[in-house]
Amino acid sequence: MKMTSEQMEELLAPTYRVGVYCRLSKEDEDQKGGESQSIGHQREIIEEFCKRKGWAVEEYYTDDGFTGTSSTRPALQKMLADVEAKRINVVVTKDYSRLGRDNLFTENLREIWFPKHGCRYVAINDNIDTMYDDDFAPFKALFNAQYSKDISKKVHSAYVNQAEKGRFTGCVAPFGYMKDPADPCHLIIDQETAPYAKRIFEWAKDGYGVGRIKRRLEAEMVPCPTWWNRERGIRNHYTKWEVQDPENGRYVWDESVLTDMLINPVYYGAISSQKRNYKFKVGVINEKKPDEWIIVEHMHDPIIDQDTFDIVQEKIASRKCSRGDGTVSLFAGLIKCGECGKALTIRKTNAKCPQDIYACVTYNRHGKNHCTQHRVEYDTLYSIVFDEIRELAQNAVDTGEVAESLADAYDNERRAQQELLEKSIAKARNRIETLERMTTKAYEDLLAETINEAMFNSVMERTKTETEILQKQIADYEARLERNDCEDGNARKWIDLIREYSDITKLDADTLNRLISRIVVHENITEDGVREISLEIHYNFRPMDESKSYNLSDYAEAHTVAKAV
Repeated sequence: MKMTSEQMEELLAPTYRVGVYCRLSKEDEDQKGGESQSIGHQREIIEEFCKRKGWAVEEYYTDDGFTGTSSTRPALQKMLADVEAKRINVVVTKDYSRLGRDNLFTENLREIWFPKHGCRYVAINDNIDTMYDDDFAPFKALFNAQYSKDISKKVHSAYVNQAEKGRFTGCVAPFGYMKDPADPCHLIIDQETAPYAKRIFEWAKDGYGVGRIKRRLEAEMVPCPTWWNRERGIRNHYTKWEVQDPENGRYVWDESVLTDMLINPVYYGAISSQKRNYKFKVGVINEKKPDEWIIVEHMHDPIIDQDTFDIVQEKIASRKCSRGDGTVSLFAGLIKCGECGKALTIRKTNAKCPQDIYACVTYNRHGKNHCTQHRVEYDTLYSIVFDEIRELAQNAVDTGEVAESLADAYDNERRAQQELLEKSIAKARNRIETLERMTTKAYEDLLAETINEAMFNSVMERTKTETEILQKQIADYEARLERNDCEDGNARKWIDLIREYSDITKLDADTLNRLISRIVVHENITEDGVREISLEIHYNFRPMDESKSYNLSDYAEAHTVAKAV
């Protein structure tokens, strides 16, 4: 006797561990006493539904104030992790739009992800249940996505309207200000933090860069804005410095925070808005230039006068050049730290006979606890790079036909490799199509009762496993093919390029940027405290990156001996 759906539900009910998911978007939220009434309403409906079904609620997941177009909602991610961990095996929402308003994401969850992880999904008001078919679910997902897009346009229009009126629409007031309790769209001076904001501008007016301001604030133990917001219950967030050092991390300011402060017109009494270009579903695309912002002046009490603000902007503009004489370092943008990955910047030593040296920007800004100095003298770096370029160029000229034949051989090998990869990709894709046909045939056989459910599940498991392996292979082949395409003709380009510099007499920025992709500097400190600094030069178009490592101590000693001889 065939079991009815009611009997099946009754049999499965004791095995269900339900995750209740509730969501309210930022645009619709109505906060009263911490949690929105809409969230409570959703929870009541779901609890009543589970009670009628005889299902036990294992956990509640709430994203209050999060847009449905985002898939990175914290409670949603926790719920999906619990599904993977088998802590819950049923997810229930009030309606389908609570799960999300991105139709591609929600349809993937409903049709693929939940079934794959053995989880049942139910949207009560839309009569969606993954245990049973619902032909209208894709249309509901599409409707939710379109609805969200329309809402996004209306919200953006409302924000622009508020910006043009000079109303503050940010979530958190800028450092030195607070939201007016009588009108959250109006700013008032925060008497506790405003003096610090004023001193930051005074230091900048005196010629301090953000790095020096940052160190001054840290030395005077002034907590960063994130700490102030957390202490006041505005946001529960910690900076990376606070995580690394819970005791003193609060005094470490991020330079980007100071940079944003120093260009923000809010401090002379203006409201600036619409600073970023935003696209639906994508989010922030890029930052607008200050002359593209909407700025409305005289909207609140200033912390500084406009003359101070204008002088600071001039100081910032004049600091764009990396050197005091207005010139740009010869190796700017090329020399990198091998440990933290940041740039090495140039400066002069404080010795009686100052010399130019490069040092890691992380070390300069944050100190030895975050990276080591990676000190390289400019003259040493210049000599190493000049000598290596000249040697490589002369070798390319001297070897002549040998170099060209090697280039031809390399290009032929690359083309053969490309053909092999293309054939492998085509073969894997053909096999996936065959597996899809096998899956369809197995499903038809199951419906026709020519095979039983155990056989069907066996076929599905095998085809699924093989498909996943093939898809990984295709991704790997395509990545290798892309690298292969990027190297098209590199051997020939390298030989033709480097030969031009066989008679090089000096280095210039154009030459360096044409030939070199990066110069990497490494520093190792031995147990005896000895600093061992080395570097390697990586070139554009060089078919095989055979970069030579230079130990700077050995190099300096060898050149000293050579000069003496």
